[in-house]
Amino acid sequence: MPASRSLTSSERDWLRVRRYLTEHRYGLALDAAGDYPASARVAGTPLLAAPGWQPAAPVPLPDVALELTPALPTPALPTPAGPALDPALDTALLLPERPDGTRYRSYSETLRELAPPAVFENRPTYRLTEVHLPRLAFTRGHYFDGVDTGEAAAHEYAAIRLGGRPAGLRALDPCDLRRRPVNLAVSTLTLRFDQARGRASFLLHWRDPAKVGHAGGLHQVIPVGVFQPSDEIAWTWDFSLWRSMVREFAEELAGHSDDYGPGLVDYDTWPFARQMTAALDQGRIRVWCLGLGTDPLTYATDLLTVAVIDSRVFDDLFSLRPRSNAEGTVLAAREFAARAIDHVVTREPVQAAGAAVLRLAWRHREALIGPGP
Repeated sequence: MPASRSLTSSERDWLRVRRYLTEHRYGLALDAAGDYPASARVAGTPLLAAPGWQPAAPVPLPDVALELTPALPTPALPTPAGPALDPALDTALLLPERPDGTRYRSYSETLRELAPPAVFENRPTYRLTEVHLPRLAFTRGHYFDGVDTGEAAAHEYAAIRLGGRPAGLRALDPCDLRRRPVNLAVSTLTLRFDQARGRASFLLHWRDPAKVGHAGGLHQVIPVGVFQPSDEIAWTWDFSLWRSMVREFAEELAGHSDDYGPGLVDYDTWPFARQMTAALDQGRIRVWCLGLGTDPLTYATDLLTVAVIDSRVFDDLFSLRPRSNAEGTVLAAREFAARAIDHVVTREPVQAAGAAVLRLAWRHREALIGPGP
């Protein structure tokens, strides 16, 4: 927040709505899901999916094919009065005025100046353009593309609750990849599997609203990260779901730094990546894709994955103990069991993608970990 000047009335109003959104994000997401038919929701959770986004059975991660095409033009957004008007009018109602009378140019610029989270960079991303599982198509994008539509749409929903006027973003079909830029997050439910006992446990992550720009205050599976290259020059080198997941495992569960330095990450010589990939090749880590879906409040779109890690491998690389990390707090481990999952999904402020991957993993538990003891 600017410390050297007084805020305008519209800046104060924007901050009031942003605080309301942060404090009531979970309830707002549940209410927003009610605007869509039950048939669009994934496994009875608030997460939304288009036809073809949910495979009948888990898809092994190596079977998910990726395509990368040159950058596409950013899709024009609809306006409340029709497509003939300037698309900038969509977000004008959501952007406050500065003291000189000019408006902030985007939601991300407003957030960065008035309420910046600790982790907030406009890094390059792989923008999702098509879904035909097991094939996903991408082009180039940037992190703030999603903030300027999805977080702005969530802000609009909160503002309407507080008596504000609609700005038009809530009219978007959350699952229409043609009408808005879509950054794909990879949300991974990590199961520590004790084969001798036939039992598994999982961790959840509380996302600190002071540290993150998205889903602050909610619980989520871990690790989760936007599908993106580690560096601007690594577009083709890092265009791999597994490599993206390895970096997130290192950062969120192993406590490694996310500063990889300039250039390409050498996954073949990086000890952590070598251990993870060797365990994957040996079948001691098994990873599946269970589909993807979109958050009804923020339009955040997540690939739902499950990583089943042999307990000995897990204990060599990670820990089940609760602890803080750069984006929040790793919570105490839970047993992968119906009662624990029902409690998380129905009684805790869990992100829609986290609720969905938990439900789907339990539905497909025999394929993932076997029939149990």
